[in-house]
Amino acid sequence: MQRLINDPDNVVDDMLRGFLHVHGDRVQASIANPRVIFGKRGADEPARVGLVSGGGSGHEPAFLGYLGEGLLDAVAVGEVFSSPGPTAFLEAIRGADRGNGVACLFGNYAGDSMNVQMAIRLAEDEGRRVAIVKARDDIASAPKNAAEKRHGIAGGVLMWKTAGAVAARGGTLDEVIAVAEHTAQHTRSVCVGLSPCTIPAVGKPNFTIDAGHYEFGIGHHGEAGQYVAPLESAQKIADAMVAALLEDFGPQAAGAEFAVMISGLGATPLMEQYLMAAPVIEALQRQGHTVWRSYTGDYVTSLDMNGLCLTLLQLDDNLKSLLSFPASALGLASL
Repeated sequence: MQRLINDPDNVVDDMLRGFLHVHGDRVQASIANPRVIFGKRGADEPARVGLVSGGGSGHEPAFLGYLGEGLLDAVAVGEVFSSPGPTAFLEAIRGADRGNGVACLFGNYAGDSMNVQMAIRLAEDEGRRVAIVKARDDIASAPKNAAEKRHGIAGGVLMWKTAGAVAARGGTLDEVIAVAEHTAQHTRSVCVGLSPCTIPAVGKPNFTIDAGHYEFGIGHHGEAGQYVAPLESAQKIADAMVAALLEDFGPQAAGAEFAVMISGLGATPLMEQYLMAAPVIEALQRQGHTVWRSYTGDYVTSLDMNGLCLTLLQLDDNLKSLLSFPASALGLASL
């Protein structure tokens, strides 16, 4: 393993130290828990609903990169591919609470769900009002008839964006949660993996993909996909990804308008991400759909995995308005 690290067991803390050096004008660590990072806000900023997220490290710019205006207020940071503990989520909730309630918006993983629920019980004992929505866009992680069990991957970014816009406009906690849930229900994602990732503390890949093959439906932590096949052209892979997502949406998405997100998984050159964008958009157009807006870049990664995630959000006028609302993200400027 050739990586730019110090101690493999300290990569998260070393990363956070650098993050705070670079973005210290806009973020700060909690004194009570250095694994919780807050966005700085002015004393004259009006009270509004707070937004919290968090999860395992290794997915940068998620989750830290989405601290900012119109987005997240606090993030709980876990070890690589591991959930933050309940005390970290509780501290994030405390920091984001401005008296109008807190929306905790996170990916649907067992560890995160358990720890968030424990944190909420503790927060409610302190008199805080907290509500949750889980991103569950990964169609390969569970069948359609068990969609509530699906994992949240890159689609969570679009949920943070729409919910953050409602909060910034002065919406109530119920309104923020309603939009987050609506976004989650209308978002689908699928990933393809070309080569595995390596967890620094392990020092070797935690799964394998044979040379000349790719895995369709691979998870963000290397969870097994739907099938492994000989590597095909980008055009054919793009067609397969679009077809899988449209099939999952079903007939209610006929002639739909979509936001499209193509996220590299960590080691995918931007050239190849853009190369995939054309056949993805053209495939949707051939099916009679409209692409209202598209995003291409490293939005949610998986350490050094080579591959990408395709996310579709079926739009309505309200969602388009919310996606257009100004936001300022630390990790990137294209939201």
